Amino acid sequence: MKKVLLLSAATVIALCCMAFSNVSATDKPVKGKHVEISFDYIKKQGPGSNQYAVWIENDRGEVVKTLFVTSFTTKGRVREGQPIKRGYTYRPACVPTWVTNAKATDMTDAELDAFTGATPKESGKQTFVWDFTDSEGKRVSKGSYKVCVEATLKNEYKLLYVGTLSTKDKAGAIELKETVTGYDEAYAGMIKDVKAIIRK
Repeated sequence: MKKVLLLSAATVIALCCMAFSNVSATDKPVKGKHVEISFDYIKKQGPGSNQYAVWIENDRGEVVKTLFVTSFTTKGRVREGQPIKRGYTYRPACVPTWVTNAKATDMTDAELDAFTGATPKESGKQTFVWDFTDSEGKRVSKGSYKVCVEATLKNEYKLLYVGTLSTKDKAGAIELKETVTGYDEAYAGMIKDVKAIIRK
């Protein structure tokens, strides 16, 4: 009887911990050397906005791994009486650098699903981690890589951040170069304080 009670109590405690921990896979501590990419996201209203992608390229400009792309870009939106189309096909301004470099048009829906996520409903800090693996989970070879963050703030108004790192680099910040295309004052500030840091 005591064993049954102890087992029941342990089960209840475990379930409570699971219910209240609110820890997702991306929140778990990452072991070993990795790159942490983060930025402050401020949600805006209106079509043609709130889209972004985060990915890694090798020194030949080939996409090694896509960490995240907002769902409208890859899945589009269902319209009455119209076939489902990927967002970038009828809104080409959706993170066009990623679409081109990742060869999104050649990807299957299943491949896109692996890194597609919902656009955050609320503003807040967004964090992504690259563990020096490729899209198949294999460790990348030694060499130089680029961290890329692209955000479509409003139609053709977009930001692109690119920073170069080496697998030999020690822990520390990666310098990011910002490129701005277009401008719309009402949507400025959707993405702020973009950072990439090598951690061990």
